[in-house]
Amino acid sequence: MPLTEEFKSVLFPHDEVRPIQDELIRQINHVIITQQNLIVHAPTGLGKTAAALGPALKEALKKDLTVFFLTSRHTQHKLAMETINQVREKYKLNFTAVDLIGKKWLCLQPNIDKLYPREFSEYCKKMKEDELCDFYTKTRNKGEPSKIVQEVISQLKDANTTDTESIIEKSTANKICPYEVALYIAKDARVIIGDYNYLFNSHIRETILKRIGKELSKIIMVIDEGHNIPERVKDLASHKISTSTMKRAIDEARRSNRKDLAEVLELLERKLWEIAERVVDEAYIEKDRLIEEISEMTDYESLVSDMEAVADKVREEQKQSSLGTVAAFLDAWVGDDKGFARILSRSIGLKGETIITMQYRCLDPSLITKDVIRGAYCTILMSGTLSPTSMYKEILGFDTAEEASYKSPFPEENKLNIVIPKTSTKYETRSDEQYMEIAEILARAINKIPGNTAVFFPSYDLRDEIHKHFSKLSSRPMFVEKQKLSKKEKFEFLDAFKSYKNVGAILFGVVGGNFGEGIDLPGDFLKGVIIVGLPLQRPDLETEALIKYYDEKFKKGWDYGYLFPAFNRALQSAGRCIRSETDKGVIIFLDERYAWKNYSRCFPPSWEIKTTLLYEKLIDDFFKKS
Repeated sequence: MPLTEEFKSVLFPHDEVRPIQDELIRQINHVIITQQNLIVHAPTGLGKTAAALGPALKEALKKDLTVFFLTSRHTQHKLAMETINQVREKYKLNFTAVDLIGKKWLCLQPNIDKLYPREFSEYCKKMKEDELCDFYTKTRNKGEPSKIVQEVISQLKDANTTDTESIIEKSTANKICPYEVALYIAKDARVIIGDYNYLFNSHIRETILKRIGKELSKIIMVIDEGHNIPERVKDLASHKISTSTMKRAIDEARRSNRKDLAEVLELLERKLWEIAERVVDEAYIEKDRLIEEISEMTDYESLVSDMEAVADKVREEQKQSSLGTVAAFLDAWVGDDKGFARILSRSIGLKGETIITMQYRCLDPSLITKDVIRGAYCTILMSGTLSPTSMYKEILGFDTAEEASYKSPFPEENKLNIVIPKTSTKYETRSDEQYMEIAEILARAINKIPGNTAVFFPSYDLRDEIHKHFSKLSSRPMFVEKQKLSKKEKFEFLDAFKSYKNVGAILFGVVGGNFGEGIDLPGDFLKGVIIVGLPLQRPDLETEALIKYYDEKFKKGWDYGYLFPAFNRALQSAGRCIRSETDKGVIIFLDERYAWKNYSRCFPPSWEIKTTLLYEKLIDDFFKKS
């Protein structure tokens, strides 16, 4: 529909408002004006970014607030910045916005890409404290931005080029820290586009808000791809060490001439092996047991403090420190019991060696998220797979929130959703015969799809077992996803796959892998997606603890701890097909459980599902209509 005064008033950036998008804009505008929260399931194509940023910015300009648009995907950072620039241009507004990706990816120091987030954080902190980072020291002059930084900021703001690429380019040319430049810009920014960590990691949040002079109570928080938040936050609050980490920590202590520390760590490593003696696979471990074992050898707090001190020196030379990892783990280990699980596990390493791992695993993201949500001006949580919204409301700790589920704006006749109620990937049914049957069904279905097809499996092992049979049944070009791909390799893989759109190639991937989320294959690049089985978590102790925890808290342990998260992972992979209003494709769920009532209830209400064994004719008829 044409842009009316109603939508101009909320700074909508485009000339036309899409069907259904108008309802989303009105609802977002309402919750922001009334300072409420919103949890919204909004499928691909609704234009969530524009629908949220316009109303949020309008209110921010009116009431001196700041919009934090949180997303983990760099492509979404770019889209959000483009949307902001369109608003600025269309309505002749003068305000600052800044793109703030993860600190590690803004760092100009060499060889930091392999550091884990905590390792990088400690390395960066030490480099700054000891004035060893020239990029950082060059940005400051007696606590204020240096002259060169002021000039760079002025140039970036004047050109409205405060996106990540421009900040890095200018900073690199002037040999100054891009992260510091971005933070200085953020002080005056009305919109900040950032990673989840900037508000959901308590230490980073406190530091950032203090640095940029913002208050949480004056922040409109828009969380994109909100289905990722529970796992991301749980990972942030979790810690683990292994006997491999311990060995590296012992070596660090010896190289640092801390024989006393090395001896204590060797004793601790032996204690871990003793604790694990009767463990076949994994077992829960009491908090006090590890504390008592260490306290018999030395003072617990002094050990942590000593390791942290030595780790700081190690990082000056090699950027990362296993001593620091062990110290952080032991510091976390004495934390809360409620909402956490302490698990010891035994596994086999790449060289066939036995590895013992101890985890302090967060089960409840609301322990972190609820205070942020309660403290913010208002929160909008949105995603194309945020179903059921009631689950996210409960597990993230919203006190109150409006909940909404919108239909896809794309023509329903362009999408064929099929459940084939045959075969199963349940552990007890797995066999060579079952793999062969799955491969045969895949071959028959794919032969009816005139173009590229992506097939997603619950795991790499299961995919490889089925691929052995499938490769003998199909002559189409095959693209088999590797577990670890660099960004460059990922793009090259996709480009090669897309080049077969007229021939019809097959991508064999994994739900949650490189291509199960966050990629777009619009138009003729993808005509079909097949989800093989249900990507349920391995029934390990963490899953058991999660089910038990959510049973006690909400009486919904099976749903919240096991079924719903798995179903949403399947829907994410299914969403790789149909990315625009002109796309046409088929989505197939291959597993008898998808037809069972307890599982089929998890499909979004707006989806029209056809459960049939006559899938070949259905697919054939569907594509003949085009």
